Amino acid sequence: MTDEAPVVTIDGPSSSGKGTISREVAGHVGWHLLDSGALYRLVAHAGLGRGLDPTDVEGHARAAAGMQVVFGADPDGGERILLEGQDVTQAIRTETAGQGASRVAAWPAVRTALLQRQRAFARPPGLVADGRDMGTVVFPGARLKIYLTASAEERALRRYNQLKGKGAGVSLAALSREIAERDARDSARAVAPLIPAPDAELIDSTGLSIEEVVGRVLQLGAVRSLWPPQ
Repeated sequence: MTDEAPVVTIDGPSSSGKGTISREVAGHVGWHLLDSGALYRLVAHAGLGRGLDPTDVEGHARAAAGMQVVFGADPDGGERILLEGQDVTQAIRTETAGQGASRVAAWPAVRTALLQRQRAFARPPGLVADGRDMGTVVFPGARLKIYLTASAEERALRRYNQLKGKGAGVSLAALSREIAERDARDSARAVAPLIPAPDAELIDSTGLSIEEVVGRVLQLGAVRSLWPPQ
């Protein structure tokens, strides 16, 4: 898998910025991108669309195995995600979808259904994989593993500003509670808990700009000869 196509993993907690950093890095070096968190959001969204009970593990696992998903870009270079041919980019970025993703991600049957699909994204010239267990479970042989974090306060504020920018009515206090609850749930789950890989490079993005974090990842990749110095 990683012998044919080098992989860089960027893991971290909710709202740490790993999705933005992954897209920026992949764009800089011309590699493929895997947003694994979006896959779990899609499973929760697909289950809702099929009228599944939120506790129906096997039903969600079947939905995961049968999803037809396309990751793309809109005319402005932003993310665009199609599920069964329908644009669901905005629908899966709600707080409700995020909570649903965290729930279904704790189910071994769903994780198993998605494992090979995720690994299939690793193709030449390389893959930047963003998630919570990319470096520990999905791509343990990745050439570079990043664990991206930030303070809970900073992550809540980032999410608040992101949602406010989209015109959503949100509460910073509520977002702070939800992020803390999700951190606890993701870190304590029995299957693929949210922890750094032993060989991961830790980057705390608190107080750093997107450009500064991207520059650090590009530097680490160049040191490992994954790409020329940018």
